Amino acid sequence: MKQLLDFFPLLVFFGFYQYSKSIVTATAALIVATVVQVSYLWLRHRKVEKTQLITLVVVLVFGGLTVALHDDTFIKWKPTIINWLLAVVLLGSQWFAGRNIIRGMLEKEINLPNPVWSHLNLAWALFFIISGVLNLYVAFSFSEPVWVKFKVFGLFGLTILFAILQVAYLSRYFKHETDPTE
Repeated sequence: MKQLLDFFPLLVFFGFYQYSKSIVTATAALIVATVVQVSYLWLRHRKVEKTQLITLVVVLVFGGLTVALHDDTFIKWKPTIINWLLAVVLLGSQWFAGRNIIRGMLEKEINLPNPVWSHLNLAWALFFIISGVLNLYVAFSFSEPVWVKFKVFGLFGLTILFAILQVAYLSRYFKHETDPTE
């Protein structure tokens, strides 16, 4: 259920774009859906993750500018801004605060040597930087419909692929339990 809720605004954006063929209409729907999402999370759990708050602010600012000025440039920058902010947080927390966010999220699930945690954190930061650059390339080199599909399906697919590659890389650190009957 949580995964569906996380993608709710994106699905609303895509649905409204497909129906209206208007980036402004789809962006207005995205703003409403994101506000609904964050409000629901707050009312249900009395807390909202920082990434969701950052996304809300970026959607309100860049989406609001897109709707107010009828200029798709702002909404096309939104995924890049969010990706680059995530990269800055990952790198900044590790380099300046001595805190590895990826480790904090996963260390209960897997035990890794410190250098591997650092590499994993850096890999995700680089992935977010590259995703941001790739978004700008598609947004400003291809048609609006191509960018919308890339934003909804391409970036999501790349993220899933990267996560699978990370799991494959980390698989050597997973503890393999043996069957005592063997």
